[in-house]
Amino acid sequence: MTAAKRIGILTSGGDCAGLNAVIRAAVHRAAHYGWEVVGIEDGTQGLLARPVRYVNLDLNRVDGAMMRQGGTILGTTNKGDPFAYPMADGSRKDRSQEIIGGLRELGVDSLIGIGGDGSMAILRKLARIGGIKLIGIPKTIDNDLGITEMSVGFDTAVAVATEALDRLQPTAASHDRVMVLEVMGRDAGHIALSAGIAGGADVILLPELPWSVAGVADKIKRVQAGGRNFALVVVSEAVKTMEGVKAQQEFSDGQKRYGGIGNYIGHLIAEATGAETRVTVLGHVQRGCPPGHNDRVLASAFGVAAVDLLAEGKSDRLVAWSNRRVIDIPIEDAIATYAAVDIDGTLVKTARGLGIYVGDA
Repeated sequence: MTAAKRIGILTSGGDCAGLNAVIRAAVHRAAHYGWEVVGIEDGTQGLLARPVRYVNLDLNRVDGAMMRQGGTILGTTNKGDPFAYPMADGSRKDRSQEIIGGLRELGVDSLIGIGGDGSMAILRKLARIGGIKLIGIPKTIDNDLGITEMSVGFDTAVAVATEALDRLQPTAASHDRVMVLEVMGRDAGHIALSAGIAGGADVILLPELPWSVAGVADKIKRVQAGGRNFALVVVSEAVKTMEGVKAQQEFSDGQKRYGGIGNYIGHLIAEATGAETRVTVLGHVQRGCPPGHNDRVLASAFGVAAVDLLAEGKSDRLVAWSNRRVIDIPIEDAIATYAAVDIDGTLVKTARGLGIYVGDA
């Protein structure tokens, strides 16, 4: 008989579709073992609060309706490295022991952390210092974690971007326009590439491949010469300008975030082709929507597997998807590798085979 356990679970980093499905699955599987699950609110921020912000999770709180919701019922944060936490006076302070104290206050001996590579690195360090068993679950709409073939949130983000192209196409055709769609992708162009193929784009611009105004303009002119009165362009937010810099905007809190490359490219297209051009920036719409069926299934498989790993006495492991099944690997190995778009891979070859301009070879 397995000893009684009290598991903490939190979401960290940017939100995405499927997080609630992970939480639901973990609670259901923990109930099978007779274990308690404590939901930690607002990621590590909840562990810094006194009293700690948390909610007891049982089967009554994790019904099917919750699984269909976007975002995370626990809240999340992508700010405040606990080992160099920004203080009000501008200094930085190591608050890691406060977080570890928060976990001890909750009485948890195991933690399931749902996040990307940055979150996993922080949680792993905290767990090792505090002697907490940690299982990680990968989530990122960018799908750029190297070990897993799929991360929670990616499939839904692609579906949203594809739907946007489906809706832009009739407007483009009605007004003889070039429509530029800027999609998320912090450093990798997976969303742009997959959505561009699925949505019938004529041009896909990725941070992994160089591009030129001449190449884009040539493709659009060939589309026009063929008798079609519109074109669709998809660009990842991390694509660089012709000067080799990434388009960023600085906000009132001092943070710099990607934004503006779509308008930049739209202006260049209009100048080079004479076409009427419009730009749509999809932004956070890709994050905060109900998860599609693939993300619900993947999230459920990951949630169950994470609890089973704890039941097997394992820790410091990340669940991942490989060859149609869940595997587990050391967290250290998982966050050490990064998966950019393979410029010689199947999807780039597919795009070029369809006549899509995806940058200069």
